[in-house]
Amino acid sequence: MSFPGKAVQQCWHLVDASSQTVGRIAATVAPILKGKHKPTYRPNADCGDTVVIVNAEKVQFTGKKWKNKLYRWHTGYPGGLKQRTATEMWQKKPEEILRKAILGMLYRNNLRHGYIEPRLKIYTGPEHPHKVQLPAEVEPLPRHPRRRTKDTHFGLNLYSDPKASQRSFYDKSDE
Repeated sequence: MSFPGKAVQQCWHLVDASSQTVGRIAATVAPILKGKHKPTYRPNADCGDTVVIVNAEKVQFTGKKWKNKLYRWHTGYPGGLKQRTATEMWQKKPEEILRKAILGMLYRNNLRHGYIEPRLKIYTGPEHPHKVQLPAEVEPLPRHPRRRTKDTHFGLNLYSDPKASQRSFYDKSDE
């Protein structure tokens, strides 16, 4: 199936990374970069959107990852294995923490290197130079939920009566 011309339109998305977990942002942004949210998605074609991430210095890790998580790379010279903790990486290049997490969720192929990587724009502060594509009235993407809320049901008619809407899905008591 072919989608020539304007059938494959690329949009711009804004993500505010302040006080969000790195992995949850990466899991939200990676499919948008690939274009999996579109009905015209093809794995062998470039059909993703551009994502602008602001406030990259305000991301969070869970647990003790700030001290224990290591970013490793090799310079190409003998004995050239380098590593930094997440705290050191945050102090030197805070946008690289998100970039490595997002690009780590994508296949390493020509589509990623030629098309997807240039469409990922990460900025440490709240300002970005893409005001034309993303005017001030554009709403950022909604935050990824940290846990299920009480109003989430799984087709179980638990919330059909008013008393049940105040109970949680995981409550064991049958009143």
